[in-house]
Amino acid sequence: MANDPARLRQDRMSSPDSQSHGAELGKEENKVNVMKLLVAAMISGLVSMPLSSFAQQPANTYEQQLAELNWLRPGSTGHIEDKAKFLANENYTFLNAPDTEKYLALNGNPSMGEAYTIASRHGTWWGILQFLPEGYVKDEEKIDAAALLKTMKENSAQDNVERSRLGYPTLTLEGWQFPPRYDAVTNRLEWGTRYRSGNGQLVVNVTTKILGRSGHTSAILVTSPETVDSDLPDFKVAIKNFEYVSGEKYSEWKEGDKVAAYGLGALVLGGAAAAATSKGGFKVIVAAVLAGLAAVWAGIKKLFSRKKD
Repeated sequence: MANDPARLRQDRMSSPDSQSHGAELGKEENKVNVMKLLVAAMISGLVSMPLSSFAQQPANTYEQQLAELNWLRPGSTGHIEDKAKFLANENYTFLNAPDTEKYLALNGNPSMGEAYTIASRHGTWWGILQFLPEGYVKDEEKIDAAALLKTMKENSAQDNVERSRLGYPTLTLEGWQFPPRYDAVTNRLEWGTRYRSGNGQLVVNVTTKILGRSGHTSAILVTSPETVDSDLPDFKVAIKNFEYVSGEKYSEWKEGDKVAAYGLGALVLGGAAAAATSKGGFKVIVAAVLAGLAAVWAGIKKLFSRKKD
């Protein structure tokens, strides 16, 4: 298959362009090369690919493959399963699930399942949306940020033992970028964490959980530590274009609907996976940490600029 991750990685390594023109591309190539986007999906033995497996590719090839994806035009609506929708405009765009899988593969990442991409058309950040049908999350719980961080660090340390054993780079939680905070008006829980990758790169991961009637949508901001302070407000503006469809809004919950087996605190730790661990010893909790640099979006910025001309 043309979009198979292994095939794409092989194409990058064997591309004549990458062999004969690499030196000529210089700084421009560095801007749009695949920038070691890391997805650490840790479910027992399931882990992400090592950084050494990420290959580079010429700027023109990367841009061509980006252009082939079905980026939503301004005024069009993207659908997150049958639960929610996202309105694209002049500032923000959207990729459906099949194209998101292609985009992740293009950047050397395994599939995340039914996931969707939203992105700034100005080339500064992008994000992943994923709906989890785990039921209505009651928002009455008071969040203990210090206790949560302690548990998350313990989980991170144990995860890294297994990652090291298997020969994968570690990803160590250093602390909060900002602690969990819940907005009862918008029914959104958000927090930011700082991770240090095995090669010393600082990773900032900002996660927003948008509560709904039958589950919640996880919105992960992918950006760099240098631009997170300016990108986060823009990301929040973009999220305003997201909304649950009629019948799926948090306020529409009715007695008898499914209720999640956890509250806000466990949602930070991993939702249903975290709730399960509290009843049966330690198990590796799902940790999807997307680490990216704004430079990876130089190709998209150029692509959208050309479309305006």
